[in-house]
Amino acid sequence: MIGILSTLLQVYGFVLLGRALISWIPNLSPSNPGVQILVQLTEPVLAPIRKLVPPLGGVMDISLLIAYFATVLLGQLLRSM
Repeated sequence: MIGILSTLLQVYGFVLLGRALISWIPNLSPSNPGVQILVQLTEPVLAPIRKLVPPLGGVMDISLLIAYFATVLLGQLLRSM
């Protein structure tokens, strides 16, 4: 069971990285099906983080970074059990 959870966290980490990468593509349409899937998968995790951590300097949203590192740390914690 722990192995499955660890693997799911690792996969979700890749989903978060995908979300970060699409944010760097300037002409990528938000209506693109791939973009919509990534947003639907990540927004339930990122929205609560955004409520707790305001953007740095009022501009830079670090919720994705926090979610990614939390996912990595949780995965490592599970693997060490």
